[in-house]
Amino acid sequence: MADEKKQEFRFLATGIGSVPYLDVRKTCRMILDRFPEVPFWPQFPKRSFLEGMIVQFSEGLPLLEPDEQEMGLQVSQKDRSSEFTRFWEHFLVDDTDYFAMSREHAQGLYAMIDLLKEKPEGDYVKGQSVGPVTFCTAIRDSEGRAVIHDAEWSEALAKGLAIKALWQIRELSKLGRRPILFIDEPSLSGFGSAFSPVERDEVIRMLREFMTYLRERCSVVLGIHCCGNTDWSMIVESGPDIINFDAYTYLETFVLYREQISRFLAAGGSVAWGIVPTGDQAGHASTQAMIERLGEGLDRLSGSGRSLHEISRSSLLTPACGMGNMSETAANETMDLLKEVSKQIRNPKHEIRNKVK
Repeated sequence: MADEKKQEFRFLATGIGSVPYLDVRKTCRMILDRFPEVPFWPQFPKRSFLEGMIVQFSEGLPLLEPDEQEMGLQVSQKDRSSEFTRFWEHFLVDDTDYFAMSREHAQGLYAMIDLLKEKPEGDYVKGQSVGPVTFCTAIRDSEGRAVIHDAEWSEALAKGLAIKALWQIRELSKLGRRPILFIDEPSLSGFGSAFSPVERDEVIRMLREFMTYLRERCSVVLGIHCCGNTDWSMIVESGPDIINFDAYTYLETFVLYREQISRFLAAGGSVAWGIVPTGDQAGHASTQAMIERLGEGLDRLSGSGRSLHEISRSSLLTPACGMGNMSETAANETMDLLKEVSKQIRNPKHEIRNKVK
């Protein structure tokens, strides 16, 4: 975990990343209006396939090329040895500019940076990156095998994602707000099943190396986002500052790990509660139902040796997952609900706030 002072979020709200909109600047203004304390830069997968979670972070990485016809990535036919040599030449000299995300791949990042330059007040700004495990299991070689089983290639891709994240964090740091970076690992949903392509120790190693690389080079709050059920003790052991999960759907399974979560909180960790549903329940849950669900989770964790005050102080609120596959109307409702839940709970007169005084 970060050595710096423990974060005190106290139910501030932010987003995950993907949105269904097409108007970049309008979307950024909408996000800043709803979440001024912790704005996030939006990803626009419906605007361009280059902003899909995997393709968006592929620039500068060896043996990968965008494939517009397949709306994804393809394995380059370039010489493997030359590609790796070029990659390591730039990586080993910390050439972050070589690994920069272009405006074409990240319209929302550049637009949000421009907008926040006009409004410098605020404590935090949130970015995101696809995680190394998800990326290396999503990429397939020419024989259809996941790249995570290719040690040389997966190492380069994982380190490439890390230096790209470093570039992003340094850009966000220029805004005068403290950067938060969520490492998105949806492939860890259902971890431990017969279909898991990677071992537990390997997941921990990859995530630790990714976060250690960043902490040694910049000041950042690092979170891991997984929107499904997983082995949460594994996530704790990997050492993030924040754990973000779908609290609306998977609360019961998350609190099964309350002893590990308690130790995580005691060490300065925070929980980002994905309390507003984005899946089948989107649009069917009331503000009160979400607050009650959150209250249930807080009560369950506070019974594990941590006070309700401690847990609340280190709690963020988010949607359960990204909103890229939602309709614009549903996404609007989701952000409005999230804003309202945060507003109500942060009210000093609210029942949950009264409990933690």
